[in-house]
Formats: sequence, C-alpha cells, structure tokens
Amino acid sequence: MVDVQTDKLECGAPATPFKLRIPDVDYWRENVPCQSACPVQTDARGYVRAIAAGEFEEAYLIARGPNPLASICGRVCAAPCEMACRRGAIDDPISIRALKRFVTSSYGAEATPPEALHSYLETQLRERQCEGREELRHFMDLKGLATGDGAPPSVAIVGAGPAGLACAHDLALFGFRPVIYELEDRAAGMLYVGVPEYRLPRDLIAAEVASIEAMGVEIKCNVTVGTDITIDELREQHAAVVLSVGAKKSRALPIPGVEGPSVLPGIDFLRDVALGRSVTLGKKIVVIGGGSVSYDVARSAWRTAGPMDSELVDPEQTAAHMAYEDVSSVAARQSHGEVHLCCLESRAQMMADPMDIREGEEEGIVRHNSVGPQEVLRDADGRVTGVLFAPVASLFDADGRFSPTFDKDDTHVVECDTVLVAIGQVCDLTFLEEKHGVEIDGRGYPTHDPESLMTTGDGIFVSGDLQTGPRLIIDAVASGKKAARGVLTYATGRTVGADTTELHFDIEDYAREKDYETIPRTEVATVSPTLRRDMTRVVETGYSEANALREASRCLDCGVNTIFNGDRCVLCGGCADVCPELCLKLVSLDRVDPKDETLQALIRKVVGDSEPADAAMIIKDETRCIRCGLCAKRCPADAITMERFCFKEQAKAI
Repeated sequence: MVDVQTDKLECGAPATPFKLRIPDVDYWRENVPCQSACPVQTDARGYVRAIAAGEFEEAYLIARGPNPLASICGRVCAAPCEMACRRGAIDDPISIRALKRFVTSSYGAEATPPEALHSYLETQLRERQCEGREELRHFMDLKGLATGDGAPPSVAIVGAGPAGLACAHDLALFGFRPVIYELEDRAAGMLYVGVPEYRLPRDLIAAEVASIEAMGVEIKCNVTVGTDITIDELREQHAAVVLSVGAKKSRALPIPGVEGPSVLPGIDFLRDVALGRSVTLGKKIVVIGGGSVSYDVARSAWRTAGPMDSELVDPEQTAAHMAYEDVSSVAARQSHGEVHLCCLESRAQMMADPMDIREGEEEGIVRHNSVGPQEVLRDADGRVTGVLFAPVASLFDADGRFSPTFDKDDTHVVECDTVLVAIGQVCDLTFLEEKHGVEIDGRGYPTHDPESLMTTGDGIFVSGDLQTGPRLIIDAVASGKKAARGVLTYATGRTVGADTTELHFDIEDYAREKDYETIPRTEVATVSPTLRRDMTRVVETGYSEANALREASRCLDCGVNTIFNGDRCVLCGGCADVCPELCLKLVSLDRVDPKDETLQALIRKVVGDSEPADAAMIIKDETRCIRCGLCAKRCPADAITMERFCFKEQAKAI
C-alpha cells in the first residue's frame, strides 16, 4: 500500500486518473487553513481548541502571541481565518473572531493595566507545541537587538493606525525608540476615525494603544507631516522613516451631479462622526458602495439621521419604486431616517462582512444590489432629489477585469436628499516630494522592495495601505510587523530568521465532543435593533462562557491527521466503509496520473516489478474529513493512528 493523500477526489469515469499529492510539511501546514489564511499566522486552531478545553487564559496567550492588536481584532477583524475554515464546507465556519473576543475581554488590554500587560505577557508566555515566527515570546528574546552598547536609535513612523502601531510594537521589542507622528488629535488612525463606536468601543482602542505606548513608544498627535515637520527633517532626526498613512481619502465618483451640497465622501462622514463634529443629514439617504466601509457609513447614517414621520414606511410602496433592489426589512426604520445602500455587486458578490449585512438589515438598511449610479439628480435650487440608477449588465470584461457595464435603457430613481459615497479609498501622498527619491507607481503607491518594504528613497519604508492598498486590519498589522524587520536590517545589518521544526504527536485515546459534527454555529448575541440608535451602544454583546464552549467544540481540529501504516494494512476496506463523510477510497495504483513523475517514481520504488494494477493505495479527500477518528477505531490491524501536526518557527537574529 502507498500512503498518499489528495486534496480532492476526482471521481469521474473509472479510467480517469486521480490527481494526488504526497503529504509534506507544506501540505500539513496548508491543512490547517485558518492559520494559513491569517496574515500573521495566528494559531486560531490552537486557541479555539484551548477554549473548548476550558483553558481560557492559554487561549488568550495563543491569540496574543503574534498579534499586538489582538483585543481590537477580537471585535472588528474581517476574519480571513473564518473564510478559510474547513467547517464552513459542512455547515458554517467556526466563529473564530467572537471566540477571540471572549478571551481577550478577560485577559487582554481591556482587562489589564497598560503598564502591567507587557510584564504579564513576559511571565506567562511559554513554549508551546505550535509556534510561528511572529510569536511575541520569540521577539522578547531578541530585545536589545538594535541597541548594542549604544543608545536606542529612533525610528519615525508616520501614521498611528494598525500598521504604524504594529510596526512600533515590534521595533520597541528590537530595542528601537519608535516615534509615531499622527495627523488626528488621537492615535489609532482609521481604527478610531473609520470604525464606528458601535462596533469598536473607544475605551478599548485607548487601552490597546496605551499598552503599546507602555513599551516605550512615543505618539505625537496633531502633527501634519509635510507642514508641521517635513520628510527631510524626519530623516535627519531618525535612523529610518516608515510611512504608515492609511487610505483616508474617498475615491471620487465620476458621474454628473456629484459635485455640490449634500453629496459627501463616506470616509469624511465617518471621521466627523467619530470626532464628535456636527453632521447634518437629511431624512432619505443613499449610500453608494457595497463593502464593509459602506455598511459602516450606512449604519452610522441611520444612527445620525433626523427622525421621519412617526408612521412606518409601507413595504409595498417602498418596493414599488425599487424594482431592481433586494429589499431588506424596513420595520426597524420607524421614526428613523431612511437609508438605502446601493451597490454594483449582487448579494453573493458583495465584499461586506455577512454580519454587517445582517445587522444592517435588522436596522432597516434597504439594500439595492446590481445597480450602478448614473447621475445625482438635483432640483432648480441645486438640492439633491435622488440618484438615477441603471441595472448592471456585467461587472467584468472578457479578461476578467473589473469593467462594469449597464443597461441604460432601463433606469430608475431612488429618491433621497443626501448621498454618501463609499466606493473605495486612496492614500494622500502630498507630503512626498520628488527630492525624497520615492518613486510612485502607476497605481499611485510608492515603489518598494517586497521583502524589506523600503522604497526607492533611502531609509524610507512603507507599510499598511501604502504597501498593499486598502485591505483588512490584520493585513495592516502584518505589514507593519514586516516593515519593522526591514528597518532592523537597514539600521543594524541584522535580520530575523527562523529555524523551522515539524512535529507529529500520536494522540492516545483520541475522542471528540459528543455530536460535535451536528452542532450549529452559535451566532453572537446582539442588542435589539430598537436600542441601537445610540452611536456608543456596542451592537455585539459577545459570547457567554457556555456559548463559547459550545462554539469552540465545533472546531474540526484540522491539525489532527489520520496516518496510515502501509506495512500493517490488510486492505480490508473497513476504514472506507465506516467513514461518515466518504473521504477515504481504496484504488489500484494504475489510477495515479501517469504524468505525475514523483508519484510514479514512488510507486516503482514500492511495488518494484509488479504491475500497478495488482497493488492498491488509500487516498483521502482532506477537504471532507471531520477528524472523527472512526477509521482508526475500525481498523483491525492498528494501521491507522490519529496524530497531531505542529510546527515551530523559532525566530533568531542573523
């Protein structure tokens, strides 16, 4: 028998060869998709299973290890780990983000004084079976790396958003003296001025920022780089400069009527609301855009808009003049402003987080899918009266590039008195001059080395939105951490490498929670829509301990694998017969793709001169396995064991 596994069983005609893959270290790592999907490689499997075991503090320490903004990510991360979660192919993915919030609420920045958090982590973090190269424990061992016998060199960071904070966090660990220059009057960048308070409490932001400041990071607010201090001055005063400015400028909407009163950039609106500035909206608002920021804008507008007449909007009348929309619930709009969200994408194509969409529906946000704005309509006095929309004929051209086209013979109007545009953001680089030597590419972003993140300007680095374009908070964190390593190499000639170790552990008496495979996802509790008008009231109330335990028990524990011993196997087929997901199959060796030279060489090595049709192998569709262990229990020859895969990446200075 050949022990081979496959990513997918391609069960076509009997003669169709299987495309197989021999497991190696990369295979095993990819086999834990939640961790592979996380930009900082957080061991989500590890902390979810720790919660399932009731080890809540251990779960927090695992979650915090590679992520300096773990508490914030527990609230607002878009959770690429959940999108990759294998449980999602069965029913619904594990609610990983909410489970992170459950443990950070008890042990994170919101629960521990800033000056005590770092020392707490120093004493509590310990070696674990699975550790990535970004682990805080490893970086603590490297502290002082930048100083040698001299004074700590300072590094300027422009922007106190998630990328800038993460960069400063790691630079402080290396022994630098980071100084962050922030445009706004408070730190956190788009976390503060772009994420509404009903999603991310301000005291939590303050606590997370304070814990980073306590490491020796200085944050100077109300500083406009280019005006209050120049890039040249920053280069003179610091060993390096990291540009971590966020994408705070709204992308323009090039349609007639958009210029003028009552048409506002969505990002500017969110900033004004966050900073407590006076915001005046009408009673009927159209938000243009379909991402999570668009929902932040729409839901904030619903909380800000003035009251309507006391009667409910008639759903039938509403639907009558919205022939092209997917109309959501209107019940929650009683005595509130009427907010419509209009986007190019179909419901299935929308980039917004599903939770944003659901909670928006609960609040009465009326969703119009697959429509494109053609003109902002105004009356003779220039007041906005509505937006003309046309159905989307196609979103992409023949080459798959984004290039929407519209059926302009079938337009309709959504009446409104205010328009908020949230179709994307760009970065403002007006503080950069040609003399700084930073080349700008065709997309408007600084050209930079993909590994060090240094631009063409000597000692000037980028991170966050300036490196990747507008992406997720956790992407910005990963980018900031990467920039810190680039600065370390530039300033000291040293870099951070890693020794990688692959580990497999036999699991004795393997067992799972009762009925774990049938437990439905536990949705995060929220306050009633009738109580959400208050901008400061956090909508999600989080998991109770009982709900956290229940949700964590659903995790398939993808680091556990079925390992087959070919020397013991008697080819009885019992494992395939008992598998509830039909993910195991016994097939003859002649079913292997003849073009796969690696597998063919392995077969020749195993069977020698025998005909491949006379031998057999077990193949496995890893995407369907639920780690129930029934195959191992059924095997009469003890040829199958359940083993846990772990890997360690021990960071080290080079």
